[in-house]
Amino acid sequence: MTENVRALILNCTLKPSPAPSSTEALAGVVATELRDRGCTVESLRVVDHSIHPGVERDMGNGDQWPEILKRVLESQILILATPTWVGQHSSVAQRVIERLDAELSETDAEGRPSLYDRIVIPVVVGNEDGAHHIVGIIAQALSDVGFVVPAQGGVYWNGEAMSGTDFIDLDTTPDKVRIACAAAAANASHLARLLRADPFPATTEPAQTA
Repeated sequence: MTENVRALILNCTLKPSPAPSSTEALAGVVATELRDRGCTVESLRVVDHSIHPGVERDMGNGDQWPEILKRVLESQILILATPTWVGQHSSVAQRVIERLDAELSETDAEGRPSLYDRIVIPVVVGNEDGAHHIVGIIAQALSDVGFVVPAQGGVYWNGEAMSGTDFIDLDTTPDKVRIACAAAAANASHLARLLRADPFPATTEPAQTA
């Protein structure tokens, strides 16, 4: 039997645990769809950890990014989930993007970027405009560092502007959101398995090994 694909949710809500999180709820719909397709999914709320500013793998002085990065590197699919604030992704999501930038200078034994063969699903939630803009930012930034965005890989929910209704207030997941989550999960898990069987080739000289 093929080894399960591992997926990691980085929930970039601004709310520390255990506060209810619409970002967590929408990412959870994607997680359910991934599990239905044989994936193992874990979730981490980034704001609960001390993530220092910087573009190095380890900024020292209690920086907890290295342990999060380890879980990213152990996963084939990353669900980067963020709320929308003033039309933008959260500052927590931006910190994650900035810390992943360090991987541009990291390669494996074959000279390939460290994040090759990994998939990203951007997930955006909010009751204001900006979701398509944020999906585009996440897709571009993480593609730059080595991730692949699957077909129809972006998932979002936009509530009525200034209504005060959040995703966690809904009685059921809207059909269009559920269908989008299913498509993203199906395409991401399919692509992850393809890349496991046939990884991207190295585009630089292989690193020397002992």
